[in-house]
Amino acid sequence: MLACALENGYAVGYFESWNLESLQGVIDAAEETRSPMLIGFNGEFLCRPQRLAADRIPWYAALAKAAAESASVPCGLIFNECAYDERIREAVDAGFGLVMPDDPDAAADEFVQRVAALTDYAHKRGVAVEAEVGQLPCGASGRIEGESSGTDPAAAAEFVRRTHVDVLAVSVGNVHILVDGQRGLDLQVLAAIREQVKIPLDLHGGTGISADALKEAIGLGVGKVCYGTYVKQRYLAAVRRALGREATNPHELLGMGGEADVLVAGRRAVREAVLERIELLGCCGKG
Repeated sequence: MLACALENGYAVGYFESWNLESLQGVIDAAEETRSPMLIGFNGEFLCRPQRLAADRIPWYAALAKAAAESASVPCGLIFNECAYDERIREAVDAGFGLVMPDDPDAAADEFVQRVAALTDYAHKRGVAVEAEVGQLPCGASGRIEGESSGTDPAAAAEFVRRTHVDVLAVSVGNVHILVDGQRGLDLQVLAAIREQVKIPLDLHGGTGISADALKEAIGLGVGKVCYGTYVKQRYLAAVRRALGREATNPHELLGMGGEADVLVAGRRAVREAVLERIELLGCCGKG
């Protein structure tokens, strides 16, 4: 899917899901625009030791597989950003088609060895691997902060050579969890990376990337763009509005599927959020 996007000058969106309604909303938008879509879940969130209740990766894989099989457009399955190698292997075995080991705290040489081993494990089972060179800053607090480092083109090429990953995420001015505003990208650095790295490139932090920068980046080898923050913002706003309605019958608010249903409000909000950005990727009509 990503190779086709790269060859034909568009990108495929990964609009991250976290439950059934968000997944439905993403696919609703994909089907409406006839767009190939990457669907999946955040491995970092699902595997956090601080979670109050453990989540079972095979359940999420089964949900995504069922959604992909019934969708009328091509859907790829992603287990995104996880620092725990055993959970990455679990996701491979559960049926995800693309997994992303991601451990910013690991030493560079150690991480290369781990990714190479995970890639070998995944490839033997027909699963692709994505990894990131460089580190994005974080905008979750409302300010751009945290440790960050741009992607060095030569280091990126060496990483791909040693690990054999299929997709490379890069840090070229994009920001994780930018809750307000948008920024441009360092397109000069992105072009230099493209000269040395021929596999599809990925931009995480799609929420905070300006439309003009994104279009230019796609022309420089970006085949995948990740969105999450603004989709959740829209979902939460819609659910809060829906919960403000008066209803004596709880089933009207949960499960009946009408105008008052909170779950429907969330699904619709995700659909509208995806429709707002997906045309920028150039993938509409390609599914």
